[in-house]
Amino acid sequence: MSTRTVDGTHPPSTTRPPAPRLGGRRRILRAVAMSATLPYLALKTAWLAGSRAGIPENSILLKGGPVLAVANALTLTMDACVVLLALLLTRPWGRRVPGWLLMPPVFVATGLLTPIVLAFPVQLLVRAVGLGAGEAVRAAREPFLDPWVYSVVYGGFILQALALAGLFVPYARERWGGRRQGALGRKLPPPTGVVAGVAALTGAAVGAVQAYWAFGGSAGLSAGRAAVYSAESGVVSAAHMTCALAAAAGAVTLARGGPRPARWPLVLTWTGSSATLCWGAWILAAGLGVNLGEEEDSSALVLLTYAGQIVTGLLAGAVLTHYLRARRRSRSGADAGD
Repeated sequence: MSTRTVDGTHPPSTTRPPAPRLGGRRRILRAVAMSATLPYLALKTAWLAGSRAGIPENSILLKGGPVLAVANALTLTMDACVVLLALLLTRPWGRRVPGWLLMPPVFVATGLLTPIVLAFPVQLLVRAVGLGAGEAVRAAREPFLDPWVYSVVYGGFILQALALAGLFVPYARERWGGRRQGALGRKLPPPTGVVAGVAALTGAAVGAVQAYWAFGGSAGLSAGRAAVYSAESGVVSAAHMTCALAAAAGAVTLARGGPRPARWPLVLTWTGSSATLCWGAWILAAGLGVNLGEEEDSSALVLLTYAGQIVTGLLAGAVLTHYLRARRRSRSGADAGD
């Protein structure tokens, strides 16, 4: 027998559904995510303490000064947040954290880790088949980090990405499953469609430029960056191209609506928008002189491309946000009519 208030509505619930029991699979994924942060945290801590482990002679990192120290402290803090995320996604108190507070760190983690997951294994394969950077290219590069650092750090990042994805997907299904299940539904309002269209245009433009660089094009690159191009560099450009096109395609599909399943458009838009936005901002900051550990190139086309990534990510993210809000309103209306 249901209880109603005097105006005929159901009183708000004062209890939350209990968090599901944590199975062995999630315990393992949590342990993997947390332990995978240790190599990066150890290196960053050592560098902040003055160690030169993994830093070759004449590396530009030795000239970084206070700005690089701040960047190291920032990136150390960001990777430490992976530990907090793993706990939020697996502990009962994580269900009490508001969605608006949880989503930004998950979005940033997705954005920063996705291109690494896409590119680094392919770079290893390229080297294994003998298509990596030759001796002349390696000699032309300015010293940065010892090769083993990339393998240890990026390997840890990939484990973090896979473990966090394995934790977040069931968490999101249990907490907000109704917003991604079923068909896309009705077409979003025209203003959102315009935003999606602009996201598609900027994403296509960014994707075209990155594809050009991926296949060896050098127009718009600085002389130094063009001189050290290799198939490994092309793989990175190809990863950024993929993310930009995914953001564009996902945004347009969400705006158009229809009978198609919602799952994959949501995945494309979330992953593509986060990767284009976060990496565009990250490398643009490096290009403008804040060395965050990436190769700098301040040529006009490069900066414009990274700015285009930011715009694409912001617009696609706005379409995603509007879609989720519309889905929440429609579900609330359906619940009220039951």
